[in-house]
Amino acid sequence: MFIDKVKIYIKAGNGGNGCTSFYTEKYVANGGPDGGDGGKGGDVIFCVDERKNSLSDFRFSQHFRAPDGENGSPKFCHGKQGEPLFVKVPRGTVIRDEESGRIIADMFDANKPVTVLYGGMGGKGNARFKSSRRQAPHFSQKGQVAEEHAVILELMTIADVGLVGYPNVGKSTLLSVISNARPKIADYHFTTLSPNLGVVSYYDRSFVVADIPGLIEGAGEGVGLGHDFLRHIDRTRLLVHVIDVSGREGRDPYEDYKKINLELRSYNDKVAHLPQIIALNMCDIAPQENIKEFRRHVRGKRIVEISAITRKGVDELIKEIARSLDELPPLEPIKYEPFDFGKTDTTDYRIDRFDDGSFGLSGGFIDEISRGVVLDDYDSFNYFQKTLKEKGVIKELKNRGAKDGDVVRILDFEFEFVE
Repeated sequence: MFIDKVKIYIKAGNGGNGCTSFYTEKYVANGGPDGGDGGKGGDVIFCVDERKNSLSDFRFSQHFRAPDGENGSPKFCHGKQGEPLFVKVPRGTVIRDEESGRIIADMFDANKPVTVLYGGMGGKGNARFKSSRRQAPHFSQKGQVAEEHAVILELMTIADVGLVGYPNVGKSTLLSVISNARPKIADYHFTTLSPNLGVVSYYDRSFVVADIPGLIEGAGEGVGLGHDFLRHIDRTRLLVHVIDVSGREGRDPYEDYKKINLELRSYNDKVAHLPQIIALNMCDIAPQENIKEFRRHVRGKRIVEISAITRKGVDELIKEIARSLDELPPLEPIKYEPFDFGKTDTTDYRIDRFDDGSFGLSGGFIDEISRGVVLDDYDSFNYFQKTLKEKGVIKELKNRGAKDGDVVRILDFEFEFVE
């Protein structure tokens, strides 16, 4: 099954906890703290797999979590870092933040992996907290906990040329004739239910052609398959507008031409202004009057008369496509301002005053130092208070009106403020 848009959940690995340990050995007095640091959690990295052409692998696997870092050990042994998690996607996949809709990455280049989430930092072991006044710290630091995020993956086909036109006008047949693609072909509407790609060779060069399904009246507003497939021509440099000039289904070729262009304009101005080559298909069975009438209405456009079945005019069409591509700029990634989940600012904090007169401390700095607090440990709590004072938090609380006996809330803890 072809799937080109999915929602998945990603989470980097948590950092490992630091170790609280003391060196002990026979005949060795006061060995001192020897707890090692925890390992960093694994990152979440997106990379391109050229063998994939659909997001169907994500239909049933929607949660991707990188391994956590290992905890520290005695004898100054640091925990092992979590292995990075590589999420493989087809080339052309656009990764968006589900909450804001902003683009995180465009997987345009096959050789450029993108790190979307970074693993949590490992906690420090108690050996890190030893000082001249604190010879035997009985506390260590916990590892950072990474957050889970929802992202949207959208596949936007990377092709030089997009075949557009009404259903059953011969787009798939034409693609099978000019390229190595072998799409399913039958004589009924909506034969093509997913974009097909083919590589066309022309002398010493080649270009990629995509057969874009889903274009009917109202597709620009999402009718039918609408936007589900129109996104696949966003990247194309050139459109080949295939017209059934025979009128065998009772439709007027010129009206078909106008309606499809109207849908392109409704969808996207950029797509509507892409260069077009008009391929009048089924000329072998079309009345000459139909061809003349179409040419009379459409002047100044590049028109090639073809028959995909008999291959009449197909070589001329390929030549015209190649010549047009030579005049156009190369394919480029989407231009966007990257969205970054970013790392927590561990220097920032905020003080809130509540209606009951209590104070609340929050922010990255508070979260960071709270990882190393053990309330029932004297040294740990003293270290916590000393850090708040050095950072200027205590002074700021006084400036905000805090006095002896006031309650100060930090995460799930409550303290009495003492000057």
